[in-house]
Amino acid sequence: MSPRAGLDRKAVVEAAAALADEEGLESLTLARVAERLGIRAPSLYNHVAGLEGLRGEMAVFGVRELGRRIGRAAIAKSKDEAIEAIAAAYRAFVKERPGLYAATLRASGASDQPNPGLRSAEEEVVGVVLAVVASYGLQDEEALHAARGLRSLVHGFATLEVAGGFGLELDVDESFRRLVLAFLDGGLRR
Repeated sequence: MSPRAGLDRKAVVEAAAALADEEGLESLTLARVAERLGIRAPSLYNHVAGLEGLRGEMAVFGVRELGRRIGRAAIAKSKDEAIEAIAAAYRAFVKERPGLYAATLRASGASDQPNPGLRSAEEEVVGVVLAVVASYGLQDEEALHAARGLRSLVHGFATLEVAGGFGLELDVDESFRRLVLAFLDGGLRR
């Protein structure tokens, strides 16, 4: 295999993300990424620091993409409309990019070598949610609890949905709508 012209870190991360979406993050290997790109696996080390480095790059890429999506969803909206839009955008991201989403679940400070790029991307996402939560008059710890609650409910629902966890003949979209409304009724609306 000869080197591929125009190959850079972004192309490697995007190829890895596509593979993770198709085959699952746990199946991702440098050999599979190299095969997808038409190069030899050692060539990947010119762009990423091994599999762990690639997964870190994927985490940043995925969190930034999630942030863009929920940011766009929340534009010109406030309160319930913004929360519903953020929840829908988050759910859509999990469904459309399940492998990339799985890569985002690593916390920026969770390893021995913190990832400042991931920390920055996480702060951007949290900032969007906190701005919306502020429209309910929540600040500081209360706002963070609300943001964690929203993330938890969308994550739980969407990952169950992607895994085929809702097998009953019942409208999944309606279940999701009711879950978000229950979240709004349970703490954000005053």
